[in-house]
Order: sequence, then C-alpha cells, then structure tokens
Amino acid sequence: MELQKLTNGNHHHDAAGPVEGGVAPEEEKFLQQSDGSKTPQFTDFEGKTSIGMSVFNLSNAIMGSGILGLSYAMSNTGIVLFLILLTCIAGLSCYSVHLLLRSAGVVGIRAYEQLGMRAFGHPGKIIAAVIITLHNIGAMSSYLFIVKSELPLVIQAFLGQSSSSDDWFMNGNYLIIIVTVCVILPLALMKHLGYLGYTSGFSLSCMVFFLSSVIYKKFNIACPLEVFGNYSVNAAVSEDSCTTKLFTINQETAYTIPILAFAFVCHPEVLPIYTELSNPTKRRMQNIGNVSILGMFIMYSFTATFGYLTFYENTEAELLHTYSKVDPLDSLILCVRLAVLVAVTLTVPVVLFPIRRALLQLLFPGKPFHWLRHIAIAMCLLFTVNLLVILVPNIRDIFGITGATTAPSLIFILPGLFYIRIIPTDQEPMSSRPKIQAACFTALGFIFMTMSMTFIGLDWMSGEKRNLGGH
Repeated sequence: MELQKLTNGNHHHDAAGPVEGGVAPEEEKFLQQSDGSKTPQFTDFEGKTSIGMSVFNLSNAIMGSGILGLSYAMSNTGIVLFLILLTCIAGLSCYSVHLLLRSAGVVGIRAYEQLGMRAFGHPGKIIAAVIITLHNIGAMSSYLFIVKSELPLVIQAFLGQSSSSDDWFMNGNYLIIIVTVCVILPLALMKHLGYLGYTSGFSLSCMVFFLSSVIYKKFNIACPLEVFGNYSVNAAVSEDSCTTKLFTINQETAYTIPILAFAFVCHPEVLPIYTELSNPTKRRMQNIGNVSILGMFIMYSFTATFGYLTFYENTEAELLHTYSKVDPLDSLILCVRLAVLVAVTLTVPVVLFPIRRALLQLLFPGKPFHWLRHIAIAMCLLFTVNLLVILVPNIRDIFGITGATTAPSLIFILPGLFYIRIIPTDQEPMSSRPKIQAACFTALGFIFMTMSMTFIGLDWMSGEKRNLGGH
C-alpha cells in the first residue's frame, strides 16, 4: 500500500510544486489533437513506462503493512462478511481511481494536492497535503511497530532462546530507537532517494514470500495450538477455538473497515504513475488500476483466509507475531521476519521524503534547499513517530485510527469532492447521474469515517485490557 512512496513519492511533490519561470502545474494543459479533442498527454513530460511496469508500481503502492492485520480482521468478522467487505472496498477503490482520472483529464494535473488546489484553491491544497502527511506518518508508525514487535523475536531466535528475557537488547522500545538512529536517520538525511527506489521490488517480493509461508504453515500447524512454555496454556480449550466462523460481529469488528481501507490506499500515487505511462490514456490507466487492485484483492484474500484458518480465534493483530506461540525458533518464519523487517526498515525513510516535501511546501514555500531545514524536519518526524510507536500499545490502533480518518479521506471523500468541483457544470450539471454518484460516494466516506471512529472510541472507553492480539 504505502511501499510505492519509494519511487513515486520522491517526484510526486516535485511535480506538485510550481515551476520557476514556467507554468504552474495546476495550469498545465494537455496537448490538443487536430480535431480539438483532448488526449491525456502532458505537455512537459513524456511518459515511457510500460503497462506491465505501471501495474507493478501501483501494486507496490497498494501493498504495505496492512496485509499483516487482515487475518485478525477476518477473525472478527467471519470469512463471508470479510470477503464481502473486501470486495466492496476493492470495487470502491477502482471507482475512486476513475474519479481521480476524470478530474485530472479535464485540467491536466498530475499530483493529488494540485487537484485540491484546482478544486478549492490554496485551502484545498493544504488539506490534501496535510491528509497525505498524516497518512504517511501512520504508515511509518505501522512499519516501526513491526520492527518493535518482530526484531526482539528475531534476536531471540538467533540466540536460540525459546522465551524472552529482560535484557535491554530484547526490549522493542530500545530497539526501534537504535534502528532509527543507526539505519533510518542516515538514509532519511540523504538529499535524494537514489537507490532506495529499488526497495519497491524487494518489498513486494517479501510480501509474496510472506503469503507463500502463510499458506505453507496452514498445513503444518495443528489446532488447538501446541504452544511453547513461554506462553500460558489454558487447561480447558473452548469448543469453538478451532471452528471456522462464516459471519460474526463483536467489539473488535469495528476495526475491520479501517484495516481494509488502510490496506487499499494508493490514490496519491495514481497520478504520478499516470504521468509516467507511455501513451497515457484514461482507459489504459483505469485498466492498470483495476488489474493492480484485483491482484492485491486476490493476495489479501489468500493471506487473510489461510492466516485465519491457521489460528482461528487466536489470531493476533499482527499475524507474524502469532507464529511465535507455536515455535519461536521456526527457521522459515525467521526468514520471513527478516525479509519483512528489512523491507519495512528501508521503506520508512522513503515514506518520510514526501512528508518532508509537503511540510517544506506548506511552511517554507519558495525557499531554496537548506540542509538545516532538511535535517531538522527529518529528526522531528522520526522523533514523533518513535514516540507514537512507544506509547501506542497495539498495531491494531495504528491501523484503526489511520484507516478510519486519512484512508476514507483519500479513497472516498477527496476524490468525490474533486470530481464535483472540477468537472464543469456545463458538461455534467449537479443533477446528472455521475455527479450524484460522486456525491453519494463522498457521503459514504463520511459515514465510514464517523462510524469507524465512533466504534473505535467506544472500544477504547470500554476499559477492557487490550493486549497485542486483542483477544
């Protein structure tokens, strides 16, 4: 999902900014054909990316840490309800891409924030930039939370220990600070991303490896779980602990839609990918969006289903962590952990770059590059994210809050509003079917956001102990 911030994020905001001595991006127009019709070809950029590579890039944009929470979501909805919700979110994401492409096709804009500028002026640009910034901070937090929960288990496995200890190097809070200072900060201080863009392909490969391992482990782990001594074993195993639930609703179900929404956000990257596409047309880009979302839908379905059918009601909010109950020293899961840890660690500085660019545009518009600002913003962002990860007890809360606020805004609310404002009323009056559909789509986003935040708030106020697994 967020991993495509690697290649696209670093030029995404460059494209959004004004061009010195030239035309501002929001005023760029498409080249005209001889018959006067417009084709989606940008006047200042010739795309050279093939359809296949564009599908790969957008798939990387969708894929991210949200995949680790899908089995947990299924355990709290049942297989049937989960697949229905997953299908709905995927379909709505395709429609959202359609709205963005239609809006961009009218005004020739190639950045999400600039659509906000075109639709609502400078406040619209600020709102879009702030929402993207908050969403990326949520993504960075989810990545570092994975480091916090998984790195101690990797160290434990390398030391050959079947139980955790109180040593400082087994404390996740200390470890994320060390990883941040020694690995992430130096990479975040680079002036340009450079080779970090290649982590996009590696990250997707890691997730495919993760899915393959989840499927393999389904047939190697018996239920009820035979857990290691570091986890308490209840003498009485509930009768339905290994029963497949097709449809269920409980207190944790409130997190399902936010987790699914968080797992499908790729919309700020759609327009930069569209810009780089060779022979760009709306139909070609829409097909790329549909194929990418379908591919991730299939991958998400298999991951959630096989993960859930392995652990049933014992599924934790971060799926990899659940495997430690069975065997903390499992070599295959150790390899998966290492791959995922390397991928998310290298992705954090890449996600930080577009956040810093957005902040520089908002706080220091028109200012030339300065190392002090460059370093200070990176350090402040990493300090904030580390503080969040240390204080937040559960990755489910990160998925929940981000998925309930910024994700509906990027998928539902803003694309619908942009479409209503940008498409001329002489082409499509407000009473036209497309405009009514866009308005309903926007309203649906507000409903999702309100319901999700309400249920999550009620869950927080319930006062129940919420451990990592949420069970």
